[in-house]
Amino acid sequence: MFWRSVVGKLWITILLLVSVVLTVLMVLLLQSFERFHVNEAESRLLNHAVMISSIYQEYSSESDALNTIFQYTEAFDMHVIFLVEGEKVWSSDEAEAHQVALDTFFTDETLSQVFSGEQVVMTEGDFPFTGNGEEFLSEIMIVGIPLQLDNVEDSALFLYQSLSAIEEASNETRQIIYFSAGIAIVLTTIFAFFLSSRITAPLRKMRQVALEVAQGKFKTKIPILTHDEIGQLAIAFNRMGRELNNNIHALNQEKEQLARILVSMADGVVTLNKKGRVVLTNPPAERFIQSWYYEQGMNDDVDQILPDTLQTLFEKVVLLEKEQMSEVEIQGRSWTILITPLYDQDEIRGAVAVLRDMTEERRHDKLRKDFIANVSHELRTPISMLQGYSEAIIDDIAGSDEEKKEIAKIIYDESLRMGRLVNELLDMARMEAGHVELNIETVEVESFSERIVRKFQGLAREQDITLSLDSNEITTITCDPDRIDQVLTNLLHNAIRHTERGGQVTLAVCQYDEGIKFDVKDTGSGIPEVDLPYVFERFYKADKARTRGRSGTGLGLAIAKNIIDAHDGHISVHSKVNEGTTFSFFIPNK
Repeated sequence: MFWRSVVGKLWITILLLVSVVLTVLMVLLLQSFERFHVNEAESRLLNHAVMISSIYQEYSSESDALNTIFQYTEAFDMHVIFLVEGEKVWSSDEAEAHQVALDTFFTDETLSQVFSGEQVVMTEGDFPFTGNGEEFLSEIMIVGIPLQLDNVEDSALFLYQSLSAIEEASNETRQIIYFSAGIAIVLTTIFAFFLSSRITAPLRKMRQVALEVAQGKFKTKIPILTHDEIGQLAIAFNRMGRELNNNIHALNQEKEQLARILVSMADGVVTLNKKGRVVLTNPPAERFIQSWYYEQGMNDDVDQILPDTLQTLFEKVVLLEKEQMSEVEIQGRSWTILITPLYDQDEIRGAVAVLRDMTEERRHDKLRKDFIANVSHELRTPISMLQGYSEAIIDDIAGSDEEKKEIAKIIYDESLRMGRLVNELLDMARMEAGHVELNIETVEVESFSERIVRKFQGLAREQDITLSLDSNEITTITCDPDRIDQVLTNLLHNAIRHTERGGQVTLAVCQYDEGIKFDVKDTGSGIPEVDLPYVFERFYKADKARTRGRSGTGLGLAIAKNIIDAHDGHISVHSKVNEGTTFSFFIPNK
């Protein structure tokens, strides 16, 4: 509302202040002018009375004096009564309605004093008049002057005049004062409204700018129209806006930087308030919570309920005011949780939880342990055989030369097996350390594939297995031929070794725009589905029941995968039990 605004309040304040001042001045002026008119009328009436008394006493002819007095009273609208020895001897008005009752001059305490000496009396008030047999009151002013006649007492001249003339003058003066006061109030209203609007215009502009700043428009400025306190306030407001803009900009930069850091972190971060509700999370933490929801059979729209382990750690942090750590398994992944309290001065206002996915570390720990166990297992058999057959030679258990040659052959084969194992381990170590050196050159795929197949034709015939090559107009490939030879040798040897007699092994080569794909297919026993994800792991072996004779070291496929990865390619396997297996790898064009 207008009355609640600064303009309205300031306008009403100025108007009330001026109205009060004008009212006081009006009352004082009216009283002053009223006294002035009364005093002026009394003085004038007294002078007239003195003049009439002089005329009456100075004229030698009473008739001339009375005639002059009559004309004088007619000119000034006054009434005169002469009392001699208490009797009225002459009056300027013969009509009874215009004459004061004679008893009034003797009964009135003030008027009666004129008969006692030379005192001049003056009074005003409501006095009785007699007319048409009725008596009524009229407000008049009366002046009484004693007449100095020879040997005559109780003689006086009374001059009276109606106060209506004084009232008319007072009313006219009052109207002038009221009119002036009205003009003053109107001018004051206009001036107050103009002044208040002039003063509050910058304030309204500041209010508008403040609302825009509240909406985020920090570059809005207030125009500097004056250099007074309001102008200084506008300057201070603009400076505040600039500082606020700079601070908000800095806070946004810090917020964005913090958000980028949280998003790019590999660890999950969860910020909790004092009630244990989630305030802030990053993507890894979201994945952790979603995994927990899925494992618990809960919906994603659950109101930020914490996992039990996290909730328990949070309660301990709030209770003990110390960081807590624990590890939890969710959906086959291992998470380490570290919760640290957050303080608001001396009170805990929440906590921050850091979630680290330790699955790979635990897997690597397991792989290291398995590696040691597998190496120990792989070395134990040949070492035991070397030790046993060596003791047989030393103890002369082998009597004939043929037995000694057979034992020596076994020791030689086991030493070769140990050599292959050590060499493959060294190759694996160099590859995983990134020290694979590729001798890249252009290779004719057709002749290269035929050479590989011919190398295994003898082994395939021994096993009564059909080995064939399937290729159509293959041109060239850029690769390290020795390394690709190593991969194909490993895959073909495995295929022949795991295929029953009468089976078939095929090397298929197909060229695409992006590169060349090699497929090694067999009709062997196949690989169980549960073993397929792990066939490229070191030392991993499927069911030994499907192998004939001595099994391999379990490193061939792992070495093959590292070689293909070094060529920026990819290798995969598809298999069904008792139907066969297909190993495929793709080498992109360089």
